[in-house]
Amino acid sequence: MTGKPADEKTEDIAVALFGELFMADQLARNRISRVLPKGMELSHFGVLNHLARVNDERTPAQLARAFHVTRGAMTNTLARLEWAGHVHIRPDWDDARRKFVAISPAGRAARDAAVQAVAPLIAEVVQQLGADRVRAVLPVLREMRTRLEGEG
Repeated sequence: MTGKPADEKTEDIAVALFGELFMADQLARNRISRVLPKGMELSHFGVLNHLARVNDERTPAQLARAFHVTRGAMTNTLARLEWAGHVHIRPDWDDARRKFVAISPAGRAARDAAVQAVAPLIAEVVQQLGADRVRAVLPVLREMRTRLEGEG
């Protein structure tokens, strides 16, 4: 026993946990960015992947909330995706101030190509760690994410 109060031990664990999460996030983003198709950024892949999964239109505001970014940042990402032909942006016929975003066939193909490029990289990490160990930590990470989202 080190003689530290319980709160300090908890703080030490918290600092170590977040330090590891931040470093793992940075390293994962770096590795994934390097294998994405030419011209695709991680933010583009995230939006395309989200739109492909929900398989429905979203407003730019909904996307900004989902990714915890400003509306301006999301508008910039969507403009680049629209320019590349990866999303369709249409006005809301009931409220001209609002827009809706949908993934285009070209966007779905770009997302699928990105998944094919990224999947082996991610699978290799899971294989090295062991699928059972990764499966065991997922509920903790998921709960941590949902608690942090609730505080946002």
